[in-house]
Amino acid sequence: MKKAQVVFVLGGPGSGKGTQCVRIVENYGYTHLSAGDLLRAERSREGSEFGQLIDNHIKDGKIVPFEITIKLLKKAMEETRKLDEKKIHFLIDGFPRNEENLQGWTTIMDGEADVNFVLFFDCSNEVCINRCVERGKSSGRTDDNRASLEKRIQTYLQSTRPVISLYEKQGKVRTVDASCGVDKVFANVKTILDKEI
Repeated sequence: MKKAQVVFVLGGPGSGKGTQCVRIVENYGYTHLSAGDLLRAERSREGSEFGQLIDNHIKDGKIVPFEITIKLLKKAMEETRKLDEKKIHFLIDGFPRNEENLQGWTTIMDGEADVNFVLFFDCSNEVCINRCVERGKSSGRTDDNRASLEKRIQTYLQSTRPVISLYEKQGKVRTVDASCGVDKVFANVKTILDKEI
């Protein structure tokens, strides 16, 4: 079986990762795996051994232990490929969130997946917070409130930004200005993906 080809999709909470991933899937045929969605689904799955732990971490704006997240990502990738072995292109959204995630991924997924590049959605903290507060009015997400967001932004700045910097040193980051409207952002994304594919 061919190795999975992965694009990590990173950016602050509310930078538009999920919205843009939907469009990338429609236009480029990637399989989109959201680390956050997988964790939220596992948290509410009846009988989950990790449910309470995940819930506590999400509420506190903390990063869930990498073993759990990678296990869920790996399972989702395997299930996708069982259904269709040609599906080797994955967008992994919201992961790796810190250097420990990255080391865990390298150890566990070595030989199974290649990371082609990081698609980095860059926009100001204020834009991110305002978008999430707005989204929180209809999303039903427990972490889309100002108190959780302040913590999530801090976690992002302290933990995720260094991962992006590591990939920048390897020349593997493609940066998108995510502060403009959805269509403009996607136009920028297309320019990047058309060069990569």
